[in-house]
Amino acid sequence: MKQKEKRIVFIALVVSVLLGIIKFMAYFSTRSVAILSDALESIVNILSGGFAFYSIYLAGQPRDKNHPYGHGKVEFLSIGMEGAMLFLAGCLILYKAGEYFLYPRTIDQLDYGVFLLGFTALANLVVGELLRASGRKIPSITLSGHGKHLRTDGWSTIALICALILIRISSWRWVDPTASLLIGLFVLRNAFQLIRPSVSGLMDETDLKILDEVILILHNYRMEDWVDIHNLRIQKYGNNYHLDCHLTLPYYLELEKADQQIKALSSAVSRGISVGEVECFIQTDPCVPSCCPYCIKKDCPVRHSPFTGPMPWTRETLLPNRKHGETEK
Repeated sequence: MKQKEKRIVFIALVVSVLLGIIKFMAYFSTRSVAILSDALESIVNILSGGFAFYSIYLAGQPRDKNHPYGHGKVEFLSIGMEGAMLFLAGCLILYKAGEYFLYPRTIDQLDYGVFLLGFTALANLVVGELLRASGRKIPSITLSGHGKHLRTDGWSTIALICALILIRISSWRWVDPTASLLIGLFVLRNAFQLIRPSVSGLMDETDLKILDEVILILHNYRMEDWVDIHNLRIQKYGNNYHLDCHLTLPYYLELEKADQQIKALSSAVSRGISVGEVECFIQTDPCVPSCCPYCIKKDCPVRHSPFTGPMPWTRETLLPNRKHGETEK
């Protein structure tokens, strides 16, 4: 799968280089600061495309002694770097826009510039959608993030073309730095949208969508000896997941039977999450008398109190806020 990702990112990188050259051709022909702003963002596309290619290569490397969880986290670093470069580009664009407000310049060959930019906008929209679709299918946060960036670049170029057409019709030169200013703000917004998931991934923020999938799996495959599950954590490493939790079992189960329950739980989660590999670390806890009201095991020989209803496995009860034997967090 990583080979397919690398091939897609390499194609996007080549396209970004060609489009960057075309945008700078448009700038040198027109001397428009708005087109310069768009061309500066293309430099970010090239740099981030190169880093995305390397990060996918690194994420595909097997686990080793120094990286027991693999190298998948580099993908979060990749989109974070892309967001940081976009932030710097946005600041530079705002600076150039302010400079052109103070010292306006004449714009030449607008028709030629609009034609070149129209081609780059279409190419970015097509390649960006290809990356986003591939990122959802694989899935890959690097492909999705880079694809979102390219699509945003395409739409900002279309907005720029509208501004240039307005200049062509009205001869209002102030529209040029104004369009550049808006592009700069748009780039900064896009930068923060990329940095946010990067920080979340590096800080192991809970992926609520995956958590809800796991909750559904646990309900569908619930076995009689699974008295309770708590202290559940899910971490993402590239396309793979690491899950650890505490599984409460009847205290009198033999070690071999307890091991069978652990394997059954691991197998259920692995089958339920169809994308990527899932590694499960499961600790077993012996049941205590306070577990009896929600223990679903029939004919339990050591039940201390009658069954009142199963433990509702939800975000609140599964996450690391509830102690062993507690009914609420």
